[in-house]
Amino acid sequence: MERETAKLIDGKAVAAKIQTELSAVITKLQPQIGRPPGLAVLMVGDNPASAAYVRGKERACAKVGIASFGQHFPTETTQAELESVIAALNSDERVDGILVQLPLPDHLDAATLLHQIDPDKDADGLHPLNLGRLVRGEPGLRSCTPYGVMRLLQEYEISLKGKQAVVVGRSILVGKPMALMLLEADATVTIAHSRSHDLKAIASNADILITAVGRPNLIDAQMIKPGAVVVDVGMNRITDESGNSRLVGDVNFDSTKNVAGFITPVPGGVGPMTVAILLQNTVYSYSMKKEG
Repeated sequence: MERETAKLIDGKAVAAKIQTELSAVITKLQPQIGRPPGLAVLMVGDNPASAAYVRGKERACAKVGIASFGQHFPTETTQAELESVIAALNSDERVDGILVQLPLPDHLDAATLLHQIDPDKDADGLHPLNLGRLVRGEPGLRSCTPYGVMRLLQEYEISLKGKQAVVVGRSILVGKPMALMLLEADATVTIAHSRSHDLKAIASNADILITAVGRPNLIDAQMIKPGAVVVDVGMNRITDESGNSRLVGDVNFDSTKNVAGFITPVPGGVGPMTVAILLQNTVYSYSMKKEG
């Protein structure tokens, strides 16, 4: 008898729910604070994928009532110019969140720019101070993608306490903060990566498998424990023989959907959540203004 197909984790629906919640919070706080929340997304150069992401973020801002202070700079913009823009945004009282859209042109140092952002306006949750707060389990702005994954698991009432969680990928953007958030939720966490021996053995032991490495179809059905929760953070554009391109994840969706208990699609799984949490972080910083 063939096993039932995995239950689909619908990131679009959960992201829409978060946006509705944020819109209500803004409606309530705006008369008290006297202005809407503000987000500044800084983009350098003409990367078409980045431009599409930025447009998506600005549309999402408009939908919930966040003012956009985004700026688009030519490729040849210098490090010093960007640092002075960030300094101005840090002191601009209308701006609650600042985000530098990655990747940046090669001559710019992303890490140094990130350090210039006021940690309390760090909408991406990647400033060392905010990562330190995460390590210590203190309140603060959280990395958008892993926090989006946690919200998805919560929304689908997937218990993490005592479960075996495997994170494939160790980037500072996703893998490391993801592992820390899972630990905070009482999961037993293993981090696997490109140097790990026998990825199949590690992955197939996971009750919760989260993959974020950017390698199409790395994970197949044989690497999935029957009934496991599979969260695919990978976003890879592939082109077939006919020249048609499409987005796929790190997980071979067609083969694994008959083994997993829950699975995220690509696109439509984790992607919309990253933007929703970016907005949530901005509104969190905004609401702190009232507290302060």
